[in-house]
Amino acid sequence: MLNANSISNPSRERRPAARLYTAYRGKETAPADGVFLIQGFESSVMLRLLIFLVIGLLALPLAASDESVLQRMIDAAEAGSTVVPEAGSYDGPVTIEKAITLDGQGRVTIDAGGKGSVIYLDTDGAVLRNLHLTNSGESHNKIDAAVQVRGNFNVIKDNVIDNCLFGIDLQQSEHNIVRRNRISSKPVELGLRGDAVRLWYSFGNKITDNIIRDSRDTVVWYSKDNTISGNDAQGGRYALHFMYSQYNKVEDNIYRNNSVGIFLMYSDSVQIRNNIIASAVGATGVGIGFKETSDVTIESNKILYNATGIYLDVSPYQPDTSNRIHDNLLAFNNIGVRFLNGWHGNEFKRNRFKGNLTEVVVSDGGSANNNAWDGNYWDHYQGFDRDKDGVGDTPFEHYSYADRIWIDVPSAQFFNGSPMLEVLDFLERLAPFSPPELVLRDKAPLVEAGETL
Repeated sequence: MLNANSISNPSRERRPAARLYTAYRGKETAPADGVFLIQGFESSVMLRLLIFLVIGLLALPLAASDESVLQRMIDAAEAGSTVVPEAGSYDGPVTIEKAITLDGQGRVTIDAGGKGSVIYLDTDGAVLRNLHLTNSGESHNKIDAAVQVRGNFNVIKDNVIDNCLFGIDLQQSEHNIVRRNRISSKPVELGLRGDAVRLWYSFGNKITDNIIRDSRDTVVWYSKDNTISGNDAQGGRYALHFMYSQYNKVEDNIYRNNSVGIFLMYSDSVQIRNNIIASAVGATGVGIGFKETSDVTIESNKILYNATGIYLDVSPYQPDTSNRIHDNLLAFNNIGVRFLNGWHGNEFKRNRFKGNLTEVVVSDGGSANNNAWDGNYWDHYQGFDRDKDGVGDTPFEHYSYADRIWIDVPSAQFFNGSPMLEVLDFLERLAPFSPPELVLRDKAPLVEAGETL
């Protein structure tokens, strides 16, 4: 209320405003008639804070909507329906727990944002197709993958998977189809990458026609009755690795420029047919390797340009079993076949050994003649075929001469094929200082290689 005193004393009116700053700074308490100005200042600050708070609250539902829109579409879909998202990028991870078809039509990206797996597929009978799946987490313990499968009769096909630690992981899952996917891991060192396809206690699955680049392995653990066919894998460690897995089929794959082509450990009754396995040329490079593995069929494969074509370590392991190695081309390898020791029980029939630096080696200096060698082609064979039946008139015999030097001293293998070792080998053959070791004898060697490459 205005009064005479306030009207007649103009300086009294200005005093509260002059002391407002010092009151706000806490240096002086404003008089009672300045309270309204101080409260007005505080109200202005509070109003601004309130505006920012409201804006933030309004923005939160929009962000949450962006992160969950694909998940909400999946959750709203009925079993048996097809979900076709609009073209664009969607945030993952997402979880599918019903039998739906998720079709990206080649226009949809699901990005996990570097956390977890892109898709968790925990159902039977779902289909994932035509999607771009990217940017999984980096945890090996959690198996951060493009797709984690925990179900049966699912189909995962025609997807592009990149920058995902693991590609497709199947655990205790049966009768799934993984077909025509393009898979690559994260751009890290080889040993730190994840596996392109991983099967663990999974039966009856079909892994077919996938293109795999720069992943670590494809692994099959404790799994049986699976088919791995028509895949093309390059730039990995093990193109295909079996552990404790039986009755699987491996057919028509192309494995190039990996550290190892196919390796079987404690995995019996596997069939390996019509594959091309080439250029495993590292220090431990192997085309096809066995460790304590029995009843395996290796048939009609092309095993080319590897450090070792076929490697056998105490195989076959089970009593009264054999490994059948028939009709393969082993060409241009440093060593065609390497035995860890003088083991027995393998059948080598109608194989073609062409252009290898050494056909057969036994690492412990023993003999490979405890295995069956029958009707193979050896380009080092120097006999004749006078009756023109396609079979040499005399057996092919392979002895160990100067190659013992680099077998006993592996670093000397660098000089294999050099003039010095070639001269030593010639002298050993011409006038050996001690009887050479007979490595193998093929009683009916072929004199024609037939089709090669």
